[in-house]
Amino acid sequence: MVHAPTKTAADHVLVDRYTDLVGPSNEMLGPVRDGGRIEYLTVPGCWGPMITPHLRSGHEVTLPVAVEGARVGDAVALHIEKIEQLSRATTSGTHEGWEGRFISDPFVARICPTCKDEGRHFLYPDTYLDGVGEGAVRCSACHSEVIPFHMVEGYTMVFDDAKEIGVTVSAERAREMAERAEEWVVLQEHSTQHPIVALGKADLVGTMTRCRISVGNLGSIPAIDLPSSHNCGDFGAFLIGAEHEFAVTEEQLESRTDVHMDIDSVREGAILIVPVKVDGAGIYAGDVHAMIGDGEVAVHTTDISARVVVRVEVIEGLTIDGPILLPPVDDLPFLARPFTADEVERARRLAEANRTVLEGPVLPLQVLGSGPFINAAVDNGVERAARLLDMSVDQVKNRATISGAVEIGRLPGFVQINLLAPRERLERIGIAALVEAMYGEPAGW
Repeated sequence: MVHAPTKTAADHVLVDRYTDLVGPSNEMLGPVRDGGRIEYLTVPGCWGPMITPHLRSGHEVTLPVAVEGARVGDAVALHIEKIEQLSRATTSGTHEGWEGRFISDPFVARICPTCKDEGRHFLYPDTYLDGVGEGAVRCSACHSEVIPFHMVEGYTMVFDDAKEIGVTVSAERAREMAERAEEWVVLQEHSTQHPIVALGKADLVGTMTRCRISVGNLGSIPAIDLPSSHNCGDFGAFLIGAEHEFAVTEEQLESRTDVHMDIDSVREGAILIVPVKVDGAGIYAGDVHAMIGDGEVAVHTTDISARVVVRVEVIEGLTIDGPILLPPVDDLPFLARPFTADEVERARRLAEANRTVLEGPVLPLQVLGSGPFINAAVDNGVERAARLLDMSVDQVKNRATISGAVEIGRLPGFVQINLLAPRERLERIGIAALVEAMYGEPAGW
């Protein structure tokens, strides 16, 4: 049951407490007033929680914050005003589950096989670190090795002071850093995950990259309790028919809010519009990345601690299934960028020469979709866009093809459906002013 906020709404709410599950059973902090700001101190989202068996999710995210006036059937616009990296280093890589150390899903239901064999409590075991490397994660009850994942090929990356460049370090340096892992990761006081730098991985050495920080999890809680890493249509599909306590049906998974996105455009300056499926919305954050390439083909990237500030804005009566993203204009695909006045004038002359009336102004829009695989995610996103804009599915497909794009957010199934949407449709659903605040009024129309 949701703990309804009773306090006066605040202009600013600071969040430095964490959870592995998201949904109606969460304690909700706040409330924050409509137009107020939430400041999150986040901790790494993936690999740290993945090697911490008592967590029931592949992510450790913040507790949610209630937004004053947000009711089921509304939406909340999140204006991402600040993302500041705190971690000085991180470790990541590809994974495989460690057979015998989980039930159905190594992200969710981890066990201690020794305790199970000896008749003790074995699910979600408490653990401690003893040394460095994968063998360091040990059961507090029997002291056996219980890490639920093997990092197949991994790396330790250090960042410059400006947090603009990252370099993967040697095995010797990675081991030195592993001995002071918590300091390098900059874990917050209330986090319960093991610092992933403790693995000391160094299979990829001397590789440099650019940093561009983005938030992997940002948005509202779902209408049912879900592991935070599975509040999406692709990872969430692993819960369908699972053998652990968080198993769901396909119908129940529709209660998700799809805010585990892993999209690099969810960054400073973007506006993210999320559904309200529980009164108060419950806005949470986590899984911030120093950089992430489209598709996140390794499944994991550079998880970091961060400071995230968002301004909230309630949009009454905007009923959506999943997020809408207004990314910075530089992140829009070529065909989905706003037209210049010159382009509009040339198009108008061309239309008139061919006895055609040019349709009214259009503006960029990204509707996000998810599913167990890419084609299912595309279908989900297209159907959401069709309902949102009161168009046929085929019209959305045509517009996305000739004046938009489909981008892969994450494999196996999270996508961005880009299209230039008629302004009158955006006005009808109450977000035209928000879109124009991001991209400017249509030029030349």
